[in-house]
Amino acid sequence: MFLPIAAAAQPQINAAVSAVVQELTPAVQHIDYKIARDWDGQWAIFFRVLLSDEASHRDRLQDVATQVVWRISDRIDIPGLGLFPHFDFESQSEWAKRNELARA
Repeated sequence: MFLPIAAAAQPQINAAVSAVVQELTPAVQHIDYKIARDWDGQWAIFFRVLLSDEASHRDRLQDVATQVVWRISDRIDIPGLGLFPHFDFESQSEWAKRNELARA
């Protein structure tokens, strides 16, 4: 169970996430999120961002990550929902390797 205000905002969050993926494709392949308490017990929103391998390169990662955070924050009043944002970025190769290891 999570904050009622955050639950009511899920359609807005879903729309914002979809818009950001559309705007930043092909660099951003997918964004998933969950609302839960963080390690300190605070309500948070955890964004997991799947990037193309090209966008994950050292020379592009900072720019792409900044764009994702900025665009999500521009569309969602995360503090207004009583949430703290966490972003985790993963490349397609990292994702494939992790899933391969999980199946082994």
